[in-house]
Amino acid sequence: MNSDFSIVVDDQAIATITWDCEKKSMNVLSFEALETLEKLIDQVIEDKNIVACILTSGKKDFAAGMDLNVLAQLKQSAGENPAEGVFNGVMKMHSVLRKIELAGMDPKTKKGGKPIVSVLPGTALGIGLEIPLSTHRIFSANNSKAKIGLPEILVGLFPGAGGTTRLVRKLGAMAASTYLLEGKTVTPGKAQTAGIIDEVNEDPMTAARAWVLKATETDLIKPWDQKGFKIPGGTPYTPNGFMTFVGASAMVNGKTQGAFPAAKALLSAVYEGALVPFDLALKVEARWFTNIIMNPSSSAMIRSLFLNKTALEKGAVRPKEISDQSVKKLGVLGAGMMGAGIALVSAQAGIDVVLIDKTQESADKGKNFAESHLNKGIKLGKTSENEKESILSKILPTTDLTTLSEADLIVEAVFEDLKIKSEITKEVEGVISENCIFASNTSTLPITDLAKASSRPDQFIGIHFFSPVEKMRLVEIIRGKQTNNTAVAKALDFVRQIKKTPIVVNDARFFYANRCIIPYINEGIRMVAEGIPPSMVNNAAQMLGFPVGPIQLVDETSIDLGAKIARATKAAMGQSYPDDAVDEVIFWMEQNGRLGRKSNAGFFDYDDKGKRTGYWPGLRDKYPYSKNQPSLLDVQHRLMFVQVLEAVRALEEGVLMDIREGDVGAILGWGFAPWSGGPLSWLDILGTAYAAERCEQLCSSYGTRFKPPSLLLEMGKTGEEFYSRFAT
Repeated sequence: MNSDFSIVVDDQAIATITWDCEKKSMNVLSFEALETLEKLIDQVIEDKNIVACILTSGKKDFAAGMDLNVLAQLKQSAGENPAEGVFNGVMKMHSVLRKIELAGMDPKTKKGGKPIVSVLPGTALGIGLEIPLSTHRIFSANNSKAKIGLPEILVGLFPGAGGTTRLVRKLGAMAASTYLLEGKTVTPGKAQTAGIIDEVNEDPMTAARAWVLKATETDLIKPWDQKGFKIPGGTPYTPNGFMTFVGASAMVNGKTQGAFPAAKALLSAVYEGALVPFDLALKVEARWFTNIIMNPSSSAMIRSLFLNKTALEKGAVRPKEISDQSVKKLGVLGAGMMGAGIALVSAQAGIDVVLIDKTQESADKGKNFAESHLNKGIKLGKTSENEKESILSKILPTTDLTTLSEADLIVEAVFEDLKIKSEITKEVEGVISENCIFASNTSTLPITDLAKASSRPDQFIGIHFFSPVEKMRLVEIIRGKQTNNTAVAKALDFVRQIKKTPIVVNDARFFYANRCIIPYINEGIRMVAEGIPPSMVNNAAQMLGFPVGPIQLVDETSIDLGAKIARATKAAMGQSYPDDAVDEVIFWMEQNGRLGRKSNAGFFDYDDKGKRTGYWPGLRDKYPYSKNQPSLLDVQHRLMFVQVLEAVRALEEGVLMDIREGDVGAILGWGFAPWSGGPLSWLDILGTAYAAERCEQLCSSYGTRFKPPSLLLEMGKTGEEFYSRFAT
């Protein structure tokens, strides 16, 4: 028998089933463990000497969810009918949880059941909340660090072990949507207020024992098992329910543009499940869950956003031979937007930070940014006054470079200019210790070139943060030609400390992220110059799941920045520069003072508060709409392939060293169509043979930038998959 669950019966005849996965920091459910749990529940129900049961955890948290590898195994083990295997496996979970819920009751009278409750010492997510939802009462420790919720939607799934059906019947479709469709997680106190759990207690085990000993048969019957039960807020064909479901459909399509299959399947499961009795609703949920598991999007999202992301955060690409390089004291050069953000997240991680700028006023302004951010956190209940003071005490704003003498990592975040960066590098190296690692937060300048200003280029590395630092999850670490493994380990350990996701790439123009983002922006601008309406370009991108379209993105990042990058790139590439058609638009906008959101004038018009009011009419005057408009698919494929081919080239050239980093970096760095699992996963979904053929078509119609790289052509000949060839 699997040892993840164990049972003890005390002298009051109360059974305690403890979940404690051996050699794991957090409980996760496997099907072997589910069978053990079922046998123990059977024992509780059948043993006349047991009067009640408490289900709890032997760890500081309750459970993190399902072992997602198990879902893949369900498909594989079913042979020729994987959907049937998945459906049967999901229905098995439903039957065990339903057995807990009914607890030996007579099917008709609902009498004779035994109290089964759950006690959560800490975090309960996914199946770790779905199991408690099937018990008769949920008690939680008063643990402010615990998270309660159903975040499956964030990795391309939805709660498929009864969580969807139970939460809708518990809260109503409208109230449940926040937790189901957004994957919101909350503290136990807020979960109790929302009605997700029942009681928060300093001593939840004592409270649970007291409750089960006095619980009546009526206390055990869930509302949906009682006669005359009605879903809060109404079912789809009641006046209130009709408005709820119409609104929910509009909200889902508005937010996802139909690009995320899990959200649509979830809404379908809720809608259809609300029309039928509870047990049939569970079957409906299982069918829609199976539908999503069978969708390649689901597998790709799970792989990139859960398995690969977790692996990278745990140091999958870290040089193993290097000892711990955790940062004790950080020096940040430049207290502007990026520097201030880096100082904030580092101080939040408990690292002492020296924040340097030319003037004390500028340095203080950088620290004030942290204070302002923390004040907002206090208003939202995310931070306390004591935490704020502790974090701020770790940031020293100053102009004095000698304060960097004890720093073990420097992050330079000054103006994006080779000369300025070189000067500050030389100046600071005269102060810091010989073992200190020097990192540049550059987004475009080659690290190997920047390292020429250093007297120790082997200790020079790129750490590229994305803006805004406090919100963006990805950090791109760039290894220069002479960068050593200690510097790489230092950068990775620092990123782990500040709880972000790292990717490590080799040095090349624009590294990895910007190498893919810039062609995306340029393709959008190119289409506008061809007479394709900017609304079509932006909407086509958002229908693919991108957070913003390329035209909006260039307005947000500023048009003059785009012009500056274009000039620098053209100077470096000379005759081989490919984007003159794009520059014509960008330079014309710049000359007209339309620099984007920051100037309240760009591709969009803005009101006095900086809100977009519509596309600038002057754009259509300059670039009239063409009579022959392309298909939506052509627009979308141009936007996708122009990025994806750069990812393939980066892999081919060795800029990307790990396929996982290519996909995780794309989704977290610039929001590349998350449903696809990332650019390389998308090629596997499409099939490399079709992708190569489609690129040849695009190349013929739109230009050589769509010419498939040799690697894609080679793989396309046999239909080989990227995750088969480059699996780690």
